Amino acid sequence: MNKRTKLLDAMRNNPRDWRIEDLLVVANSLDIECRNNGGSHHVFSFPGAESDVTVPAHRPIKPVYIRQFLLLVDSAKECRK
Repeated sequence: MNKRTKLLDAMRNNPRDWRIEDLLVVANSLDIECRNNGGSHHVFSFPGAESDVTVPAHRPIKPVYIRQFLLLVDSAKECRK
């Protein structure tokens, strides 16, 4: 089991107390684009996914943003098939 899989499983089981660095690890492994123009938010997107996910980089990240990110991850996996 690789780091990405472990992180995704842990996020699904407990969407609390995550850092933006954890989301970046998952995003990079799935070729999900992350934009940040020096501000306090990161925007995750994937070609073919319905919508982008904007996540504030404040720590800890609220569970609602983790759930939205997980939906984007699932959508990215479906688009890659």
